[in-house]
Amino acid sequence: MVQKLNLNFKRKKDMKNILLFVGLVLMLSGCVRDDMFIDTIEPPKLIEALEIVQSKGLKLESIIVSNEVLINVKLEVVGSYKIKIRNIVNKIVSQEIIQAKAGDNILKVYTSTLPKSAYTIQLTNMDNQLIGSQRFTIKN
Repeated sequence: MVQKLNLNFKRKKDMKNILLFVGLVLMLSGCVRDDMFIDTIEPPKLIEALEIVQSKGLKLESIIVSNEVLINVKLEVVGSYKIKIRNIVNKIVSQEIIQAKAGDNILKVYTSTLPKSAYTIQLTNMDNQLIGSQRFTIKN
């Protein structure tokens, strides 16, 4: 048995309110915060400031940062890894899982949403074993 949906509104105002509500919901659902804070980039050659001599580790382009900073994540094995940003009291303020290749991986970290302070960026494997870390300061 099929039931018909009764959309017979008594007043035009009811229909306007429903359309306004639906429009508002659609508009707000499109305003979603982008939590991604790391982009992989392909530079033509490794920037000297990002060079890592060891077989694995993490290195920032600069320890004084404003809106974004390049980092080199050098690894021995292809796989999934975590990039964590910790504040001055060692609380994780941001974390992202990356898929990395063996060797140098140049990434761009966006820091514009972080308050002016000192932070530590860490590279860990999926078992949270530390591979590399470096401190940096947001100058805004």
